[in-house]
Amino acid sequence: MNRYSRLYYYSLLGAIGGLIGWQVSNLLGLSFAQNLYLSEVVVGALIGFCIGALIGLSEGFAARSLLYGLRSGVISGLLGALGGAIGLPLAEYAFQFVGGESWARALGWAIFGLLIGIGLGITSSSQLWKPALGGLLGGAVGGLLLELARQRLSDPLVGKAAGLGLLGAAVGAFIALVVLLLSKAWLEVVTGKMKGTEFVLDKFIRAGGPSAYIGSDALKADIVLPDPDIAPQHALLKGADTHMTLKDISRQGTYINNRKVQVANLQNDQAIRMGNTQMVYHEKR
Repeated sequence: MNRYSRLYYYSLLGAIGGLIGWQVSNLLGLSFAQNLYLSEVVVGALIGFCIGALIGLSEGFAARSLLYGLRSGVISGLLGALGGAIGLPLAEYAFQFVGGESWARALGWAIFGLLIGIGLGITSSSQLWKPALGGLLGGAVGGLLLELARQRLSDPLVGKAAGLGLLGAAVGAFIALVVLLLSKAWLEVVTGKMKGTEFVLDKFIRAGGPSAYIGSDALKADIVLPDPDIAPQHALLKGADTHMTLKDISRQGTYINNRKVQVANLQNDQAIRMGNTQMVYHEKR
């Protein structure tokens, strides 16, 4: 999955997550407890988990790994649940505090989106603040769309369904859009089973930050390439602020522009080959 496809899948699965959350909240209702805010904490958590988990599963499509998708879905879902538990009561409190102005509810949904973005930042290879910013903006915009749908559609159930679908789509779309626009470095797979897939490398750019293993094992590598001629941990990417370094740690070898290398500083548009998979390194400085 490339960075543009993420925009589609994040939006689509976010919308589906919102519709699932709508169904769950309909079954549960908003008045199962005497304390309205307690009810909203639980309902908000369920809606948040549904939207966060579905958006998180998109990372599994990107890596073509069910295990990776489930891991990302669980983490994003749990943080989405926390965001919903905070966001829905906060939205209602803000609504009451400003005298019934519907736009105030967007403040709570912005917190909701922020935590979903943080969840995706933890599991993806983008810098944490970028999906967090996207989630914050998406939650605010989605919250406004939710209120607009509830006001404009005469059937309350339809309005709620449309609104939650729009909320989930907005959170997913803004996360993907901010990461797309602000990405500094990424690998594009141009041959092999993962052709067309792009891996954002922003999390690994900073000197002294985390390194990224490239390999064929989803449990051992950060960038997973399902190629039998690629070692479980084939190469190591490390950032140095001004550039990234690629180090071969395999027996099979790593090639840059058809030249075998042990350690090399990467430059924009260089071709990297491991096994039967070729990639192109891109960077924006």
